[in-house]
Amino acid sequence: MKYLLLLVVVGVAVWIFTARGRPPRVPPKSRRAGRSEPVPMLACAHCGVHLPQTEALTDAAARPYCSEAHRRLGPR
Repeated sequence: MKYLLLLVVVGVAVWIFTARGRPPRVPPKSRRAGRSEPVPMLACAHCGVHLPQTEALTDAAARPYCSEAHRRLGPR
């Protein structure tokens, strides 16, 4: 029993000393960490919900819509 306790104490001591020698772990920076350009917001021609220009669907007249169903229904 005393050897088991001694082994645990030595293991904890080794773990503490090896952890001190390593540099702290830094999480990787996300790709969105930098500033990005703002995206214009458009109002859906059917319901008026605002959405980013990159997500908008358009019809032949270039009117923005929030979904395919609203594009099929047309403007109000």
